[in-house]
Amino acid sequence: MMTVNEVSKLTGVSIRTLQYYDKIGLLHPTKYTDAGYRLYDDASLETLQQILLFRELEFPLKEIKTILSSPDFDRSKALGQQIELLKLKKEHIENLIDLAKGIKLMGVKKLNFDAFDTKKIDEYAAQAKASWGKTPAYKEYEEKSKGRTKEEDQKIYQGLIDLFAQFGSIRDSDPASGEAQALVKKLQEYITEHMYTCSKEILSGLGKMYAGGGDFTRNIDSFGGEGTAVFASKAIEIYCS
Repeated sequence: MMTVNEVSKLTGVSIRTLQYYDKIGLLHPTKYTDAGYRLYDDASLETLQQILLFRELEFPLKEIKTILSSPDFDRSKALGQQIELLKLKKEHIENLIDLAKGIKLMGVKKLNFDAFDTKKIDEYAAQAKASWGKTPAYKEYEEKSKGRTKEEDQKIYQGLIDLFAQFGSIRDSDPASGEAQALVKKLQEYITEHMYTCSKEILSGLGKMYAGGGDFTRNIDSFGGEGTAVFASKAIEIYCS
């Protein structure tokens, strides 16, 4: 057992922060002494490590609490995903370092902002949060997909491809048009039927991811042509507002 003071010195986390974690139910001490002092065992320290890793990746405390308290939380899986996120973060930092070195050596010859792009990190984090947090939508998806064959899954996936291909066929039109808005409604209903209840709030978040770059954007554009993801995103934004 370690006292709160010893844990603070070992981890660099302030005593006040540890007290706050206890207050919000994120990390309770293993027990208290008769005098009311907090004591932590090895299991508590392992949980603190997980919290600090999530914090390093800029996860809000509320989301960390949801993740760690989930009955389906898998430490090994979470650690693997944390490692992948840290690798992406490392790659991002190295790109920034290379950019800064280039500017120092040669000055600004070309305005290039690619090094500041965090889309890959944001996209992976969003996917990881969904699997860790076990949101109601995620649980509903698990329930609906339970027992489905690969052929059935492929058929549903093909249905999505067809919908995005339809978005692609009108991507040069006005996203506020009746045809575009009808397609958004059709997409919302399709997701609700086969995956999870797609509220306007959820649909709005999906729309932002579609146009956010990375795999989502590339895949959608491959189905409907370049610019399809951005067009679908704008149409969804209008529909949800």
